[in-house]
Amino acid sequence: MTPRSRLHVPSPPARPGQEPDFSYVQISPAGAVGRPDVMAAPRDIETLSLQMVRVLGDDHRAVGPWNPHLEAPELQVGLRHMLLTRLFDDRMQKIQRQGRISFYMKSTGEEAVAVAAGMALQPTDMLFPSYRQQGLHVVRGNNLVDLMCQCLRLAGRWRRPSRVRTASPQAGSARARVPRPISTPR
Repeated sequence: MTPRSRLHVPSPPARPGQEPDFSYVQISPAGAVGRPDVMAAPRDIETLSLQMVRVLGDDHRAVGPWNPHLEAPELQVGLRHMLLTRLFDDRMQKIQRQGRISFYMKSTGEEAVAVAAGMALQPTDMLFPSYRQQGLHVVRGNNLVDLMCQCLRLAGRWRRPSRVRTASPQAGSARARVPRPISTPR
């Protein structure tokens, strides 16, 4: 006789098509969680991992100590960068699905992370992007056609195939202080 498994699989609180109940989730009021000093020790900020930092209130306005106090023109620039990042991602994914590059990782839903980081840093700061950080290139004003050509391994004025192969189709720019990933000659 086969021994009975001791693996417990809990039943889900709701099945597809049913209304889920999230009443058990504790959500802090907007602006209630304090913002620590940027030089705070890790032990002093451990409690942040147990709380939800809400910046936007129910009226969709930033409140509390996490409010960045950005003016409307700065917010519009950030939104433009996020939209350009999404358009770039959509185009690159189409190119990847055509088989012209080996893989491409979109940053859908994560555009604000890269854009906000890029906008917060100084233009002279070096950026070391990883996957899903295309927004950093957009913030630094890199030419999107040049970025696409780097990903497609096209170089030169007439966009001839490059003699450089990279492990990933990530781009870089010395002018914008964004190094390209390590590559090896053909």
